Amino acid sequence: MFSNSVAKSKLRQEIKQRLSSMTVQERSRQSSIVTEKVLSCPEYKRSGRVCLYLSMSDEVSTLDILKDVFASGKTCFVPRYTKTEMEMLSLFSYEDYLNLPLTKWNIKQPEATEGRVEALASGGLDLILVPGLAFSATGHRLGRGKGYYDTYLAKCFTSQQKTPPVTIGLAYREQIVDHIPTDEHDKPIDKVFWADL
Repeated sequence: MFSNSVAKSKLRQEIKQRLSSMTVQERSRQSSIVTEKVLSCPEYKRSGRVCLYLSMSDEVSTLDILKDVFASGKTCFVPRYTKTEMEMLSLFSYEDYLNLPLTKWNIKQPEATEGRVEALASGGLDLILVPGLAFSATGHRLGRGKGYYDTYLAKCFTSQQKTPPVTIGLAYREQIVDHIPTDEHDKPIDKVFWADL
């Protein structure tokens, strides 16, 4: 029997291979389906404060969701990673997004500059769109191994916020698996949206 860490490592390798075999066109097609699911779901429609990840090339694209967040007048927060933790900082406009610097991982990330506020320190969040490498239909998630989201979601549940944010994972069909090995600190998410067509 594999230990959880070995099982997780094996599953990460398997999912990365599946993702690398996807064409750009197929990623775009599935991202469009997932985006439509997000924009039409009640949790998104009623949310005022939304956190979303800025997608890498092997993740479901959040670009059209980002545009809709600003078009709908919602307040937007995006991740800023350090070596030890992740915080969610305010993003002011689509133009603000375009001007963000790139990290060494080739993803845009805000600087912790004056004027940007952290979500949990400024009223909390209604909805968090969560990335991952693999998901189960029941909400279990396998991340990239750093624990950033598990740690942040735990903070959400211990913050001053009265109602915890709704969490929705976004996935390609290739990222959905029957079982994900979990540890005590792994937080299940509320829903997973993937392109099931």
